[in-house]
This record gives sequence, structure tokens and C-alpha cells, in this order.
Amino acid sequence: MKDVYDLKSVKLPYLAGGILKLFTSLVEGSLKGLLTPSLLDSAGIAWLRKQNFEDAPTHNPIHFTGKMQAKATAVAKRELPRKPMTIKGFHFTSVFDIANAYRDGSTSPEEVAKKVIESIEASNAHNPSLNAFIAYQRDDIMKQASEAAQRIKKKRPLSIFDGVPVAIKDELDVKGYPTTSGTSFLKTVAEEDATVVARLRNAGALIVGKTNMHEIGINVTGLNPHHGTTRNPYNTDHYTGGSSSGSGTAVASGLVPVAIGADGGGSIRIPSSFCGLVGLKATYGRISEYGAMPLDWSVAHIGPLAGSATDAAFTYALIAGSDPADPISMHQPTPSLKGWDKLNLKGLKLGVYWQWFRHADSEVVAACEAMLKQYESMGCTIHEVTIPNLEANRVAHAITIASEMAQAMNTVYDNAHRFKEHGLDVRINLALARQFTSTDYVLAQRVRTRMMHHFHEAFQQVDTIITPTTAIAAPQIKKNALPNGESDLSTTMEIMRFATTANMTGHPAISFPVGYTHKGLPIGMQAIGRPWDEVTLLRMALAAEQVVERKEPQVYYNLLG
Repeated sequence: MKDVYDLKSVKLPYLAGGILKLFTSLVEGSLKGLLTPSLLDSAGIAWLRKQNFEDAPTHNPIHFTGKMQAKATAVAKRELPRKPMTIKGFHFTSVFDIANAYRDGSTSPEEVAKKVIESIEASNAHNPSLNAFIAYQRDDIMKQASEAAQRIKKKRPLSIFDGVPVAIKDELDVKGYPTTSGTSFLKTVAEEDATVVARLRNAGALIVGKTNMHEIGINVTGLNPHHGTTRNPYNTDHYTGGSSSGSGTAVASGLVPVAIGADGGGSIRIPSSFCGLVGLKATYGRISEYGAMPLDWSVAHIGPLAGSATDAAFTYALIAGSDPADPISMHQPTPSLKGWDKLNLKGLKLGVYWQWFRHADSEVVAACEAMLKQYESMGCTIHEVTIPNLEANRVAHAITIASEMAQAMNTVYDNAHRFKEHGLDVRINLALARQFTSTDYVLAQRVRTRMMHHFHEAFQQVDTIITPTTAIAAPQIKKNALPNGESDLSTTMEIMRFATTANMTGHPAISFPVGYTHKGLPIGMQAIGRPWDEVTLLRMALAAEQVVERKEPQVYYNLLG
């Protein structure tokens, strides 16, 4: 069975409305013992329990490089992007656009800050509301803008990023804001910034607020019954994708040029794919997790969602590097951007597992195959690779992330009934996770070791492995899913098909736009790289921008217009 492609599309029951409420109460109640075996069988748990993986378990996918870092490190300032790169078609307002406008006097940080606030309010008033933000503080935004304006006026900007608006997923601490992780009850105000936020502030970034997310990051649509369901700026009848849904909406609608997301199972790459953005999940441990809510520590990654490869590269450069506050981040080579903008791809070897690659909607496959042909014309060569045990990986990832989330949430409930304040889909997923056993979790970590080996073998032959980012474009929001949610596991599996391996193995992965459906919805391509080789992934995204015609979203706020 080693070389057999075993991922399948499945049809599972769709639940919403009263049926979803009833099912939730049954799964949590006295009948869970009768329901659980069937549910675990449908999810593949029973199948995995029968498999034999003798590999030693890997609990954190650290790609050791020998000597550990002794102090905080960062990309050298001389390697930071110094100019915007060409993009074909529609051009999202970029970090450089805003920075150059400050320097030529055509606008100021205060004016842009006011425009950001006005645009957030307009996006909330839009019918339907985009629901990009959970929280923003007008006075704090204007205070930051005034300070940036003074630095720029004195010709002492902290960086090109000085005064440029950036939004933060509400899974990371921002001083003065509560970190809710999309819940209705987590309200403790952060006393300090997460390391990623602190590094952005040190570069002068204007932190404009906390973005919406699928509650505790446990699903990938962005439907949130507490803070509102995020809407896709390319078509507001469709999902943004999640769980970094608000970050995707904020960038794609022009509210900010860059937002920070977190990715435990595709949660940066999925909204980037659905919203026509560039989203980078760096190597495990490359970006500090200090100050992020510890929801899914062994698969967790923080990274940027941006309108362009340049903005993604710049943001990555500011936040990457070791951090003594996060011991796992000390196991990395010094980050570098050297060569990230080298457009000559001649000799680059791209790996494709064709059965996996083509297990997607026909429009998605067509757009991604067209981009492969473009890469060949740029001098890349295509090589067939095989990645065994993808079904085992899918189930192992589900066990890992759900078990860690269930345990994490158990530590924050302040009364026995707090779990009932979650949305219905979250309650179902957590109820099932609590039926997993310790042997299930250890078995999942054995699968992780096996998958890391498979990718190591593949990377002996190729430089990157290419897939679609998602098997479908952004799905439509069903009317009966609102406001209380839905359980649509068939669609969830289509969305996550290509994402979870890189979370389990810790390899870096990027999503970038390669086309649009006949309805105008973006299609994303994913490139998975060798450990610590984020540069090659950024090169691939940049090269795609030279040939793929970008389109403007239906809802877009121009901060410089």
C-alpha cells in the first residue's frame, strides 16, 4: 500500500439549523457513546488505529541544523526589498506605494490612518458586512500615525514600513487588546505584544487592530457566530477561507496591505488562495510563537498574508528569526532573503505527484497546470514524485490538531459549562477530540515521522513540490448556515486536501494566485519547500506575478485614492 494514492473525496451529511443543534447536544450528551464509534469510523480514526507505523514518534517537526542560536536573529537590513516588483494586472496598494506617498508628501500617516478607520467602518456597513475586524481602537491608531508622521517629517523613519497599516489575527497578543481567538468569552487584555507584533512595531508598522477568525482556528471557512462571518471581497456571497479569515478579507478588500495570520492546517494559505493573495507559512520554528495563543503547538505557524510577493517577503523578513522567548525558534539558521527576487528560474526542479495534484476541481487543475507550463517556459523542469501515506497524514493531522486544541481549551474554561459558549461546529469538533486516546495521539506522531521521511526522500530529487492550494475555489455561504454555523465535512476535506502535510512535517509552504474561475473567484497554487528555504518559495510567487493577470476584487477600498 506504500505507493498507492489513497485520498478520497467523500460525501458526509450536511448539518445546519435545528438539526445541527440537536446533533451537537447528542454528541455532548449521554448518547455520545452510541454516536462516537460511527463518527470516528467516518473520520478515518478507526482505520488509522488498524495501521502499523513503527517509526519513533516526532512531537515537534524541528529540522535541526546543528548549532543552536544563542540570541535573537533577523534578516539583515541590507537584504530587505528596496523597490516594488512588477505585477501583471490589478495592483493592490502596497507597502511601497504607501511609503513612497509619505515621502513625496502626497499623503501622511494621519491621513492614511483616517482612511483605514473610515474604510473599516464602511466595510462593516457594507451589505453584507465584511466582518474583517473583531476590534480596532481609533485613538490608538491615530496616536501611532502621529508618531510615525513625526519620524518621517524628521527624516528618521524606522523603516519603509513606518506608518504602514498592518492587521493582526486575533490569536496573537497586541498590547491593550483582548486576545479572544474568535470566542465570545476570552477577554483578558494583553499586557505586551507577541514577538511578531513587537518586531513589526519596531519597524514602525501601524498596528490597526485584531482581525476576525474561525473560532479557535478549528475550521477553514471563516463562519463565526460570535463576531460575524467574514465575506470574500471577490464575491461576498462566498467564504473568505480560514481560519485567518479576517486577515484575508482585510488585505483583499484593501483595508491594509499586509496582515498577520496563523496556520495550523492551512489557515494562512487557504484564505490567501480564496482571496487572491500571497500567503507564506514558513518553516516550523522560523517565526516566533511567543504571544500567540497555544492552540495547536506542534503544527502552528505564524506568517503574512499580502497583496504581492514583495510585501509578503518584506513582512516575512521583519518577523522571521530566532527569539529566546520561544525555545523552538532557536533551532534555525539565520534567516536570509538573499536572491528572493531572482526571476531567472532556469534549472529549478519542480516536483509533482500527479494523482494528488489533479485531485481537485477541473478549473483549479487547469489554472495550476497552465502555471506549470509557464514555469517550464521560464526554465524550470517538471519531475514526477510520489508522496505515500497521504490518507494517514490527513487523519493524523486531524487527531493532532484537534487533541491539542481540546487540551488547550480545557485550560482556559473558568467554569464547567463554558464550553457551551462555543459555536456549534466547534462544540462538535471538540466533543469528538475528547474521544481520542493517548495511543491515537502517539500513533499520529509516528505518522508525522513517516511523512517527514517521505518529503525528505522527495526533496532529494526536486527543489519544490507543487500542488493546488485548495481543491476548490471559495465555496458559497449557504443561507441556512447563518447565523449559527454548519457542519460540512465533505467541503472541509476538499479545502484542506493539500494543506496539512506541510503542517505535520514543518516544511515551508506558500500560496499565490494563478488564475480565476468563470465566476471570478481566485485560484491559488501551493509550493512546498525544503526546510528553511523560504527564498525559493518567494521567488516562485514573484515569478507567477509576472505572467498571471491579476483582477480587482468587487469590494475594494483604496487607501491612497
